[in-house]
Amino acid sequence: MFLISQKKLIFARMKLLQIFLFSIVVQIFGQEIHGIQLFNPATSDETPVIGFNQQLILRFDDFANSSTVYRYTLKHYDRNWEDDGLFFSEFATGTLNGLIDNFQYSFNTYQKYTHYELVFPNAKIQPKISGNFEIIVYRDSPEKPAFKRRFCIVEDGAIVHLKATRFSDTKRPEVNQRIEIEAVGSGQSIISNVNSMSLNVIQNNNWNVGIYNQKPSGTLGNKIVFQQLDLAFPGNNEFYYFDNKILNQPFDTVAGTENIDGFNYTYLYSVWAYPLNYQYQPDVNGAFYFRRNDLGIERNADKEGDYSWVYFSLDSDNVEKEIYVLGGFNNFEADEKSQMLYDEKRKQYVAKIYLKQGFYNYILATKNPDGSLNFGEINGNFWQTENLYQAFLYYAPFGRNYDGLLAYGEIRK
Repeated sequence: MFLISQKKLIFARMKLLQIFLFSIVVQIFGQEIHGIQLFNPATSDETPVIGFNQQLILRFDDFANSSTVYRYTLKHYDRNWEDDGLFFSEFATGTLNGLIDNFQYSFNTYQKYTHYELVFPNAKIQPKISGNFEIIVYRDSPEKPAFKRRFCIVEDGAIVHLKATRFSDTKRPEVNQRIEIEAVGSGQSIISNVNSMSLNVIQNNNWNVGIYNQKPSGTLGNKIVFQQLDLAFPGNNEFYYFDNKILNQPFDTVAGTENIDGFNYTYLYSVWAYPLNYQYQPDVNGAFYFRRNDLGIERNADKEGDYSWVYFSLDSDNVEKEIYVLGGFNNFEADEKSQMLYDEKRKQYVAKIYLKQGFYNYILATKNPDGSLNFGEINGNFWQTENLYQAFLYYAPFGRNYDGLLAYGEIRK
C-alpha cells in the first residue's frame, strides 16, 4: 500500500512539474539535433580514440524528419585543444568537406526523426597525422556548425601503463585517487624526445575533469615516468543510472511512465544529496547506450528508438547553487537544458530532459564561482569509487609544427 501511495504522489508531483517546466519545451525543440553518439566500435565504450587503422562511428537524429543535407569537416588542435593554425592539407588528405549520405527515417515512434550515420575516417577525408581533432557537422557553413565533437588519433609509439592508488592530503581532503603513469617505447627509444613530451589525464571521458601539461618526473632506461603528487583526482561517487528501454513499464530506478498526447514521460525516483557513505554500484563511467525492447524483443534503436521527457529530481534544501544533470549523453555540458531548478514546495531540485530511450549514466554537478564544475559536492568523494582514467602522451619533436599523440592508455580503477 505504501509503495502504491508513493507512486501516486510521484505522479501528482510530476504533473505539476510538467506545467512548471513547460517553457523549456520550446527551447528543447528549437534544437533539431538530438541523440549524438561518437564512439570506437572496437571498444563500444563511448571513447573516441582510434589508431590510424581504425574508424569511428558518428550517429545523430534530426527532428526535422527530412533528408537534410549534412556535411562535415575536420579540425586539428594542439595538446591543449587550442587552434594550432594548421591548414587542412597539412593534417588530412581528400576533400575539405565530406557528405553524410547514410540516413534512414524513424519507424514506429511517436517522435519522428531522420537518423544519420557516418563511419570515418574514410576515402573522402583521411587524417594523415596524429593528435587532437574535432569533427564539425554543418548544413550551410562550418562557421555555423550543427554540432562539434572531439576525437583523437593515436600513434603506436609507446605503451602507457596507469596505476591508481588511494591518496590523502590534509590540504585537499576531497582528493582521493592518485594516478601514476609510465610509458615504454614500442620497439624504439622515446627518451630522445622526452623534452618535448607532456601528459594529459582525464576522468571518465570528461574533459572538464582533467590534469594537463604534466612533464615527465623522470626516466628509467627506455621508460618515462610521471609520479607527481599533484597528479590526483577527486574520487567522486559512482554514477546514477536509469534504464527506459521499455517506455510503458517502470522498473528499477524508474518510478513511473506514461504517454500523453503522443509524448512519452519517464519519471525517475528522486536521489539524495550529500551521501555519508560509499555504496558500490556498477556503472559505465558516464556512458549511455540507446536501446528499445518491446515484450522481450530487442528493436533497432537507431531508427526505432523513441524519445521521452525524462524527469530528474534531487531531494535537498535550497543550497543556492547551480546544479546540473550531466553525462556523456550531453557531453557533460552545463547549460540551460541540463540545469536543475529548485521547487520550494517539494524541497527538490528538478530537471526535464528530452532523451532517446536506453541506458544512461548521469551525475549531478555544481558550478563553482570561477565557472568550473564540482562533481563531488552532491554525490560525495570516495577513494573506493571505480573511475575510468585516460592518459594522453603528446610530443612535438624538433622540426615538427604540431603536437602528435604518441600513445594512449587507460585504467578502470
